[in-house]
Amino acid sequence: MLVVSREKQTFRDDVFRNFSNYIRPGDCLVLNNTRVFPARLHGRRNSASGARVEVFLTRALSSDETLWQALVKPAKRARKGDFILFAEDVQAEVIEAGEFGERTLRFITREPVSEVLERLGETPLPPYIHRKPEPSDRERYQTVFAEKRGSVAAPTAGLHFTPEILEACRQAGAEIAYVTLHVGLGTFAPLREKTVEKIHLHEERFEILEQDAEIMRRARRRICVGTTSVRTLETAMLRGGLQAMQGETGLFIYPGFRFQATGALVTNFHLPQSSLLMLVCAFAGRELTLAAYRHAVAERYRFFSYGDCMFIE
Repeated sequence: MLVVSREKQTFRDDVFRNFSNYIRPGDCLVLNNTRVFPARLHGRRNSASGARVEVFLTRALSSDETLWQALVKPAKRARKGDFILFAEDVQAEVIEAGEFGERTLRFITREPVSEVLERLGETPLPPYIHRKPEPSDRERYQTVFAEKRGSVAAPTAGLHFTPEILEACRQAGAEIAYVTLHVGLGTFAPLREKTVEKIHLHEERFEILEQDAEIMRRARRRICVGTTSVRTLETAMLRGGLQAMQGETGLFIYPGFRFQATGALVTNFHLPQSSLLMLVCAFAGRELTLAAYRHAVAERYRFFSYGDCMFIE
């Protein structure tokens, strides 16, 4: 864990098991309790003998989960009007085609789609993990507080926490509050525009319950675990404050943003040219963030989902 002080403009190395040493009485840890579902499917175009396609479901568009936003590879094999066969009794029709491999699919099946995904789907491990998903990944690629199904990727800053570390934070004087933001394309899609004002993130579903909002309102400092928690809280502040709320957010945070709810941040090391790194630069300052990243590279910190983290206070 790299500990970054915005006030002193310094950083130093530590280990995450010592995280509770940085807790102050009156702090509130804000955790995203979303749960990853088996979002990756393999099928064939139009028939069992057709070309192979991979489908990565990113967001349910209907309450019964028959309609989905998805990414399809290779996209040229899934044109509007095509059907993708996943099993003898499960297929999906391509009803819309987007510019970057995005597709809207309508599932045709007699059983609930949620059960289809549990039966046929794979855990959507990040692409830089070069192995096939294993059954154990369905639990390993989850935070210990994952509860509400809906994400295509784990809120990775939360993967560092164990029940023991959470209890140590409580003993140090922190309360814990939960938000839900279901990770989709808005969190990890690459930025394709060169001008930040032209960038629009995909909408993602979020929810804050009143019992958690109350905990956050009385906190002296809110420590957001992960960029998804930051975007949830800052969205709430822009829409009236920390209170019970649910909806969609495409909030893109970049340098110049005025933070109203976030007092500190736990976050992993992110890809360049990503909305995640721009959020960190907005919170810690561009020069301090880039200096911290250079130090992390020199000290061989691990990057990305299963990597090391920063605590920015």
